[in-house]
Amino acid sequence: MTLLLIILVPLAVAALAFIALLARRALASGSPSPRPIGLAIGAVTNFFDTLGIGSFAPTMAWLKLQRLVPDRLIPSTMVAGHSLPVLMQSAVFLILLGAKVDGPLLAGSVVAMVIGGQIGAPLARHAPIRLVQAMVATALIIAAIFYVAANLGLTPHTQASSASTGLQLGVSIVLHLLLGVLLNFGVGNYAPTLLVFSLIGIDPKLAFPVMSSACAYCIITSGIRVLREDGLDLRMVSGIAIGGVPAVLVAALVVKAMPLTVLRWLVVAVVLYASAILWRSSLKAPDSNPPAQ
Repeated sequence: MTLLLIILVPLAVAALAFIALLARRALASGSPSPRPIGLAIGAVTNFFDTLGIGSFAPTMAWLKLQRLVPDRLIPSTMVAGHSLPVLMQSAVFLILLGAKVDGPLLAGSVVAMVIGGQIGAPLARHAPIRLVQAMVATALIIAAIFYVAANLGLTPHTQASSASTGLQLGVSIVLHLLLGVLLNFGVGNYAPTLLVFSLIGIDPKLAFPVMSSACAYCIITSGIRVLREDGLDLRMVSGIAIGGVPAVLVAALVVKAMPLTVLRWLVVAVVLYASAILWRSSLKAPDSNPPAQ
């Protein structure tokens, strides 16, 4: 219980700071109301994110296919928009399952991902637009691979446990350090965490409080940072955030079971198509890329 409070209290403080900064910037921009399409994106993607499908790949596909924000701002928009919903996920999963999670595994993963996020933030901010496009396209392909693996039953079934060994702890720390860096480029951490935990013999159910808490700390620190970026569509960010929070509660507290295979195949098709478009854009000359509207 002490560890859970140590994790939850700073998240609550960070959430208040994030809300205050977003509100101040939105009011200063003269357009404080959230975009309706952002509300829809936040609600749909965070509902299924809470079920373990992930929110980054569908959000990237939605933003890209409808050209809602410029390509270079897709990662920043997602990080800022999904910050509050992920914090809500962390709180819900810690309350429901946190007492069963091995303490060092939870704490080590959280710290590692925060460090990785701080390493990756300046890399993503200063990366050329074509590199960002290529990174986002790669993220979509990675997500599609994990979805396909889940659909085909390729995730291995090993003897699961709740207590972690030294090797499992080390693997989780290295994994979350890398995922913290990649989060800034739009690579979500849920599918990789679920797969790796299954591979190394940790109960997949316990992946939910670990991955949501690690992502929450990483994404809120990065989210506060990217809120200050010039050109960021704050109406889109606030829409995703406001739409996502109640969706998390509905998915976590109401929905107990849902057939997700068909949805995963649909997501695979959409993200692969969006990835192909991004790769094509990344290979064009910089001045030939049409601006997103």
